[in-house]
Amino acid sequence: MSEIAVLGAGAWGTALAIHAARLGHQVVLWARDPARAAELDAARENARLLPGVALPASLHVTSDMAAASRADLAIIAVPMQPLRAVLAALPVAMPPLVLACKGLETGSLRLPLEVLAEVRPDLVGSVLSGPNFAHEVAAGLPAASVVAAADPALCSAAQSLLSGGALRLYASEDALGVQLGGAAKNVLAIAAGIATGAGLGENARAALITRGLAELSRLVVGLGGRAETASGLSGLGDLLLTATGPLSRNTSLGMALGRGMTLGAALAGRQGVTEGVATAPALLARAEAAGVELPICAAVVAVLEGRTDVPGALRALLGRPLKNE
Repeated sequence: MSEIAVLGAGAWGTALAIHAARLGHQVVLWARDPARAAELDAARENARLLPGVALPASLHVTSDMAAASRADLAIIAVPMQPLRAVLAALPVAMPPLVLACKGLETGSLRLPLEVLAEVRPDLVGSVLSGPNFAHEVAAGLPAASVVAAADPALCSAAQSLLSGGALRLYASEDALGVQLGGAAKNVLAIAAGIATGAGLGENARAALITRGLAELSRLVVGLGGRAETASGLSGLGDLLLTATGPLSRNTSLGMALGRGMTLGAALAGRQGVTEGVATAPALLARAEAAGVELPICAAVVAVLEGRTDVPGALRALLGRPLKNE
C-alpha cells in the first residue's frame, strides 16, 4: 500500500483521490480552505461538485499541505492559473509530482511542466491528460488517460500507482505535445459549442472539430512535439470528449455565447473553472510567436474579447483563402 497526496479538492482532484483510494492506497486530499476541508472530511462527500459519490474510508481531507511531503506520489489537480502559487507553497521535501492541470499560464504563456521547472526546479514531475470527465472517473466508469514526462521512469511510477480498476494509463515521452493537446482542446471546444448554440448545424460542428484537430497537430509539431501525439488520448481523444457535449464546461460556455449571451453573463454563477477562457489568448500568442497559424482559435479569442460577434467570426473563417487539406 502506498500513500498518495492529491492537492486540489475540485471535481477532478476529488475524483482522482477517490480512484486512488479505491486502488487500496492511503490518500490525503488537500483543500486550500480549512473550512472546506473540514466540511468534506465530515460529510464524506463532495456534494457540490460530485454529489452522490462517497469518499472512501482511506481518504482523508486536510488543509495542511505538509501532509503531501510524506506521500509516495503527489498529484497537483488545481486550475492552471493558480498552479504557480500552489507550487511555490509546497513543502521543501516532496515526492515526484503528477500535474493534472491543463492550459497555459497567462502572461508567461508557460505550460504546466514549464511552470514547475521555473518555480521548483528541484522537483521532478509528469503530466496527466486525456479524455476524462471527473464525475465518470469518480463513479468508476471505464476511462483511459496518458501520463507524460521526458523521463520514462516518472511515467512508469505514475502508471504503477494509478492504473487499475476502471482507469488505464498509457505512457508518453512527448510531454510537450500532451500538454498542448490538453490546452488546445478547451479552446476548440468553445468553438464547437458556439456552433451548436448558434444553430449552425452538425456539419459545421464536425468541420470545426476536424479542422481544429489540424490546428492542434500544426501547433504540436511547430512547437517541437510529435505529430502522433495529436491523434492520441491527449489530443483527438480529449477533443472529442470535450467538444461534443454540454457536460463540458467549455462547450457549454460556447453554447451560451452562440445563443447571444455576453461572456460575463455566460460565466456568472458557473461551478468550476472554464479553462479555455484564459487559455485561448495565451495559446494564440504562443502559436503566433512560433509562426503557427490557428484560425479557429483566433476566431474564439476575437469573440471572447468582444472584437467580433459569432456571424463575424463565421464570415472570417469561411472567407479565408482556399487551399488543400
